[in-house]
Amino acid sequence: MSTVTIGPILRYYRGYKPSTSKIFKPSSFNFSPKLLSNGATSFFCAMPSRPHTIRASSSETALAETSESTDFSFNHTFPLSRTQTCEGNIFVRLENLKDQQCWQLTVGCSLPGKWLLHWGVSLVDDVGSEWDQPPKNMRPPGSVPIKDYAIETPLKKSSDRDTFHEVKINLDPKSSIAAINFVLKDEETGAWYQHKGRDFKVPLVDYLIGDGNVVGAKRGFDIWPGAFLSNILPRRDGLPSEDQDISREPEDAKQKNRQLEGFYEELSISKQIAVQNSVTVSVTKCPKTDKNLLYLETDLPGEVVVHWGVCRDDAKNWEIPAGPYPAETTVFKNKALRTRLKRKDGENGCSGLFTLDEEYVGFLYVLKLNESTWLKCKENDFYVPLSNSSTLHAQPHLEQSEGALASGKTMEANQELARNEYTDGILNEIRNLVNGISSQKGQQTKTKEVQESILQEIEKLAAEAYSIFRSTVPSFKEEAVSEPEAERETPVKICSGTGTGYEILLQGFNWESHKSGRWYMELKEKAKEISSLGFTVIWLPPPTESVSPEGYMPKDLYNLNSRYGNIDELKHLVKDLHEVGIKVLGDAVLNHRCAHYKNQNGVWNIFGGRLNWDDRAVVADDPHFQGRGNKSSGDNFHAAPNIDHSQDFVRKDLKEWLCWLRDEIGYDGWRLDFVRGFWGGYVKDYIDASEPYFAVGEYWDSLSYTYGEMDHNQDAHRQRIVDWINATSGTAGAFDVTTKGILHAALDRCEYWRLSDQKGQPPGVVGWWPSRAVTFIENHDTGSTQGHWRFPNGKEMQGYAYILTHPGTPAVFHDHLFSHYRSEISSLISIRNRNKIHCRSTVVITKAERDVYAAIIQEKVAMKIGPGHYEPPSGPQKWSLALEGNDYKVWETS
Repeated sequence: MSTVTIGPILRYYRGYKPSTSKIFKPSSFNFSPKLLSNGATSFFCAMPSRPHTIRASSSETALAETSESTDFSFNHTFPLSRTQTCEGNIFVRLENLKDQQCWQLTVGCSLPGKWLLHWGVSLVDDVGSEWDQPPKNMRPPGSVPIKDYAIETPLKKSSDRDTFHEVKINLDPKSSIAAINFVLKDEETGAWYQHKGRDFKVPLVDYLIGDGNVVGAKRGFDIWPGAFLSNILPRRDGLPSEDQDISREPEDAKQKNRQLEGFYEELSISKQIAVQNSVTVSVTKCPKTDKNLLYLETDLPGEVVVHWGVCRDDAKNWEIPAGPYPAETTVFKNKALRTRLKRKDGENGCSGLFTLDEEYVGFLYVLKLNESTWLKCKENDFYVPLSNSSTLHAQPHLEQSEGALASGKTMEANQELARNEYTDGILNEIRNLVNGISSQKGQQTKTKEVQESILQEIEKLAAEAYSIFRSTVPSFKEEAVSEPEAERETPVKICSGTGTGYEILLQGFNWESHKSGRWYMELKEKAKEISSLGFTVIWLPPPTESVSPEGYMPKDLYNLNSRYGNIDELKHLVKDLHEVGIKVLGDAVLNHRCAHYKNQNGVWNIFGGRLNWDDRAVVADDPHFQGRGNKSSGDNFHAAPNIDHSQDFVRKDLKEWLCWLRDEIGYDGWRLDFVRGFWGGYVKDYIDASEPYFAVGEYWDSLSYTYGEMDHNQDAHRQRIVDWINATSGTAGAFDVTTKGILHAALDRCEYWRLSDQKGQPPGVVGWWPSRAVTFIENHDTGSTQGHWRFPNGKEMQGYAYILTHPGTPAVFHDHLFSHYRSEISSLISIRNRNKIHCRSTVVITKAERDVYAAIIQEKVAMKIGPGHYEPPSGPQKWSLALEGNDYKVWETS
């Protein structure tokens, strides 16, 4: 039997527990090796050909005696994350229960996890690929309806100690059901398991046996961690509802040839799981020699080698220190030392003791587990400040810090200080650079090139602060750069794609807008009105020729005559929007493209028009389109050929196209469709080339649920979005799907406690990286006539009271603005603008209980949503009620 490996898709897994390590729930608090496309970890450096062995000094034993001291100048535990393979089996069995006069389908998996069977039925007279829900008497206990087309049933453990999960479905061979369709889902990771790239199909009539995705003929599993194609296909009318019994006697002649045969399919599978370990480093002084003693211990299994060196200043340049060295130390290329740590007697883990002269200010290291596994600190070397390090004592403001190092302080305080010292220094550098620009504005002595150089330096510092600080404090709140009040109207633009921070976005269409045939002209007539309501950015629909009228199946990218209007109408619309001060985002569909011609096998993968690509532009691992490109760097969208962005000619053509749209049409930025389909690094390439004012990606996947109920902790979900933003180097924001989902659950179930995470911060992306979070409650997919995930009816204004008063960049849906909610939305926008609330504004949650959520934003605005009672606290601030609606209130300081 073959083995299917789930690569970087299944990065986090919390159920499996190896004997030597702890499984952790992923968040931004981790140190992890970079995963390559094949799941292996990257090398830190090349291995030495002939290591040079050095004998340990006899003074090592004497130095060890001093390691018992608890007067540490530095003591910190670094979390480590690594991947580990977990193997198991998955099977599908169909058997005849003769004593019960029925058949039974069993689906099981031996891997630990929260497994769900997502399934439905096909009827005898069905055509196409639509699913239907089975009759209620056929559904196993615990099943939950999914809209009107499917059922989700949890797999249950065979016993409390067993990791084997299974579900059984009883089938009536005389019913009008032609087939059972299903996909297996692991809720722990969000991955979906398919059969040869399609839904599993178990036929109950023999005319379906020849179907390509039938289970029982050939063995093999593929994995598709994405949305179902059936979700985006139109549903036929006239099918039975879930309350109707589908057990009527068949009349079609095809049903008479039911000759079911039992089968058993089994396959070995493996998945990469994330395992947490740690390394603790303590530094103290040797009372006899005044040298620094550094003690390092870790719970990592196996043989662990420390690749290390020292530095003399904050430049952190590696060098080899003078001896003595620990036992089993070798020299690597005269640049670093390697020490094999000693295993602890009778315990898991290993440790080592290092003695270092006073002249060194820092200890640098990485950990090596084997030939291919190196553990680093967020792709950087681990750095330990020694007792005389300037990073510990050179900054005067640290003396007043609550986390200052002093005898008797706890290790937690020491860790907090180390974080604060480092990030405070970076923030001060950013402030100095910004103030330098501001002070020169009146003199106009700085050239554009010099200012751009300074801004690039700010970007690097901000990225470094984010990377270090986020790795230790998941609820990191970005600190806005303080600017003179006179400069506030035109804030410094940090980098391309992120705007000023004061944007308010309008989605300027819905799912039906194409039907008018003149949507551009209709929006043109509303341009002044939209501007007067306070919107600064509008998102327009996809402009290209498309197989689907909505525009999301693009064909000829340079043909801008769409169902919304022609290219000239689009240009006039953009011009008018610019005249009233509104920036314009184009909806760019870069993940996939519909072909013009078939190849020799009859597969649509040859493109025409100006970008006449061949099948090299299609990824190789999409089973439907026979691409000759490389494997996809993301999730496949199976309705159209997925473009291979690793190809140089593809990226070159797409960059030219985006620049053409900027120049020809006047777009100011991009809404990027289905960015789960390709690596965020390619997005950075496109943004660097097209230099948009603002860009936002649609990174959409499922939140965490346990048997149909949303989990309170959604850190893993928002982490995936943050990871994508980070892959773009922060050049683009992302729609805050986490906040949308949590708001949805909180308001629908009257569980407002969900709106505060474990750290007392907003639980979505806006709580971790607010300047890159585009918050929303509805769009053309979730609402409109699609209604895939419609916001709780009648509670929309509570949602807007939340996103329009909180940090992040709020987005308003077209259908809500042009409805009876218009005046309330307009009032909230006025409050936001009047109080200068921006994407990085501070938020203090003052109440998060069952029936009420309340917060104070920027110390200027207080708000509450929910039926429960709340009034802002009395004190030096005097609050006046600014707006009140159905279960929400907003106050301002008077």
